Amino acid sequence: MSKQTYRVCLCFSRRFKLAVAEAPEEIRALFNQYSDNGIMTDNHLHRFLIEVQKQEKATLEEAQAIIESLKHLAIFHRKGLNLEAFFKYLFGDNNPPLDLKLGAHHDMTAPISHYFIYTGHNSYLTGNQLSSDCSDVPIINALKKGVRVIELDIWPNSDKDDVEVLHGRTLTTPVQLIKCLRSIKEHAFTASEFPVVITLEDHLTPDLQSKVSKMVTQTFGDTLFSPGSECLKEFPSPESLKRRIIISTKPPKEYLEAKEIKDKESDSQKGNVAPDEEAWGKEILNLKGADDKNELDEDDNDAEEDPGEGDHKLPHDIAPEYKRLIAIPAGKPKGGLEECLKVDPDKARRLSLSEQQLENAAETHGKEIVRFTQRNILRVYPKGIRVNSSNYNPLIGWMHGAQMVAFNMQGYGRSLWMMQGMFRANGGCGFVKKPDFLLKSGPHGEVFDPKAKLPVQKTLKVKIYMGEGWYYDFHHTHFDAYSPPDFYVRVGIAGVPADTGMKKTRTLEDNWIPVWDEEFEFPLTVPDLALLRIEVHEYDMSEKDDFGGQTCLPVRELREGIRAVPLHDRKGEKYNSVKLLLRLEFV
Repeated sequence: MSKQTYRVCLCFSRRFKLAVAEAPEEIRALFNQYSDNGIMTDNHLHRFLIEVQKQEKATLEEAQAIIESLKHLAIFHRKGLNLEAFFKYLFGDNNPPLDLKLGAHHDMTAPISHYFIYTGHNSYLTGNQLSSDCSDVPIINALKKGVRVIELDIWPNSDKDDVEVLHGRTLTTPVQLIKCLRSIKEHAFTASEFPVVITLEDHLTPDLQSKVSKMVTQTFGDTLFSPGSECLKEFPSPESLKRRIIISTKPPKEYLEAKEIKDKESDSQKGNVAPDEEAWGKEILNLKGADDKNELDEDDNDAEEDPGEGDHKLPHDIAPEYKRLIAIPAGKPKGGLEECLKVDPDKARRLSLSEQQLENAAETHGKEIVRFTQRNILRVYPKGIRVNSSNYNPLIGWMHGAQMVAFNMQGYGRSLWMMQGMFRANGGCGFVKKPDFLLKSGPHGEVFDPKAKLPVQKTLKVKIYMGEGWYYDFHHTHFDAYSPPDFYVRVGIAGVPADTGMKKTRTLEDNWIPVWDEEFEFPLTVPDLALLRIEVHEYDMSEKDDFGGQTCLPVRELREGIRAVPLHDRKGEKYNSVKLLLRLEFV
């Protein structure tokens, strides 16, 4: 950038530093209400925490600790907080919208079927589903972010004497299974001490299954949970499975030899989806087709559950030592959807459905799916046409009680932001207790009906005061070469259809620290499944609006009051400085 351009940018961005002059009028009024002679003492702050921030259990010691934490500021007053210090506290890192100190605070002693579980799909892929490299790196990245279910597709190598991980019948380059297993062992409990489930899509002969069995037992040792040959009547709890590795797969009836590459893809490439990289994913308007340009009506014949006809089939018996590893058995019973969703009181199991199969099943068997997921595990996976690793609306799974809503973690987009938002709950441990209404049955066996019209339970009021931090986290000419940015905010709810919707603020021109001071209301019929979505955009008259940050937060864990909400980039990584100041209130 030339010196002239740089001087122009500095001229236009005089007001980029957060100062007391930026404080909204309502913040000033609250300070005056909870202070004397321009000073907020620890007693004043304690009362503010209880009455405005709705922290009913806040102690005087907590108020004193907040004041103490601001001592390093030049604006600090020895008797308490002045307006500027109070404003800095509200906009600071110690005033988040979720209580991070709680950690994993849900009841973790119920069967794992009672939890939503942070689940990956084709966890080894570095990019698209057809030609990207396979690696242990995306597995490590997922585990570091708290993902608890890792999927590995295991195939014989070219010499048929070892096992590789790859997306079968595609151009993806393989990675050795043992490398993936060792990386899982090393990083499984970096972000969470709760169990990691490895779902295997198995295309092996019995001799290679035996080899996998040895690899798994030698790699994981005592951390491996294995119930032996007995079927589990009920799944164990996350608490009882802390720091354990669990294997889940379908005991295979046949081994599919890979086709030649030239024969492979006729189904996979029927219709492309809009690449998330173009922006941040198409807006999610309903429960179908998130991030999709083309919506296909036909069933998705995913190789994982319904291998394509014409493949060479070699029947065989499963290796017994391999079968003993399987703690969560998977598979589809013969006889159609009714048989798939039957609940066996003597056997807990896992069922996998593609997103399209679930959408179709939900039309006619919504309550049966909910009943099934009270004891058993339902895994939902992306349909095969998502060749660029896009995702779908996860609410279609969650509102039916599906525990494992499997996502491609290597991309980005609104669907993935929602997934990240759900699993910010419960301390980010990767397990979120399902709401009681998805777990309980009435006196006559009735269960939650996802299609039922429900009354509003509560209303979330969101007041967007202002934002700051872009000047520090973005290049000064990132949004406009010669003027400060023109920001607006989109805010709304992702949830059941009746609760879903987005609203937006006005656009504020030429301001690095925009003050919108606008309030929105969101009536909620199922608040326990609702996510608060926030996106910041920069208006561009001649091109597509620029991305300025996003976050997604679980409504049931929001802290009321005035909160500093950090924003994240497209991939879900938190910015160093960018945040919004909001007031959250339930009425």
